[in-house]
Amino acid sequence: MSYTVDPQYTCQIQKPKDFDAFWKGVTDQLTDIPLNPEIYADPLRSSSTVEVFRVFYNSLDSVKISGWYAIPRTRSSAMPGVLLFPGYLSDPPIPKTWAEKGYACLSVAPRGKIGSKQQFDPGYPGLLTHNIVDPNTYTYRGFYVDAWRAVDFLMSRSEIDDNRIGVTGISQGGGLSITTAAMRPEVSVASVGAPYLVGFMDSLLLTDTYPYEEINDYLRLYPERKEQVESTLAYFDGINFADKITCPIMVHLGLQDNVCPPETGFHLFRELKSQQKELFAYDGHGHDANRKEHQKKIEAFFQKYIGSEI
Repeated sequence: MSYTVDPQYTCQIQKPKDFDAFWKGVTDQLTDIPLNPEIYADPLRSSSTVEVFRVFYNSLDSVKISGWYAIPRTRSSAMPGVLLFPGYLSDPPIPKTWAEKGYACLSVAPRGKIGSKQQFDPGYPGLLTHNIVDPNTYTYRGFYVDAWRAVDFLMSRSEIDDNRIGVTGISQGGGLSITTAAMRPEVSVASVGAPYLVGFMDSLLLTDTYPYEEINDYLRLYPERKEQVESTLAYFDGINFADKITCPIMVHLGLQDNVCPPETGFHLFRELKSQQKELFAYDGHGHDANRKEHQKKIEAFFQKYIGSEI
């Protein structure tokens, strides 16, 4: 049965006046933190066509971030690079599929994920509400920067063409793709699926499922903190980053998504400033957003803008 979604739904969100200044202050802190990239071959997880590596780099607050890096064994001297971002509960997969298609792909594990939890581990549930009353200490302050700094890792690699970098992910991975494309002008193309971290406060009303329900749980315990929570989340809402995105971008939604309401995805899409943006809304699909079939469109989109030689 079709679910009626208003594609003109408007999220009730205001952009803080000091939004840009806040994020500049955060990213400026990285100038004193060396990337210190590390890369270690993993023959057990490699194949006859793909080399797999475990990688590490330093991010905000000197937290060491891990990831899986996969590259084709047969490659040119300057390959396109892809950043693959994980969902809220999922851990980063080994991105062999992207490597088999001719891309060097880094699958990132931001702080709190397996491989990156030694210095920061608020747990699940817990990540979404950890220090949520202050944007200067909120979980996603560092979590976002961990994703953004992955661009620096790719650019540190001699096999990467710095002019051909893409970002992709679904759910939280979609949210991280939004903010990375917004904050890192080096990103040439982006794909966003069933975006999470978009329209936070509206999502609390539009759905009663987790992870957003973690915030409702928190507010039931601390109702007097609602104004502080709303103020903090405005700095992290993907909609407030959308006007910074000018690269080609593709968004796909499931019209029956009860995890990340499609209404918030429609609002996000309207706010994107890119002149090359495409939206696919799939009836009959929930939070999967028709991921399996839509992947072919993502690959064609990336091939068009940063194409591999394979």
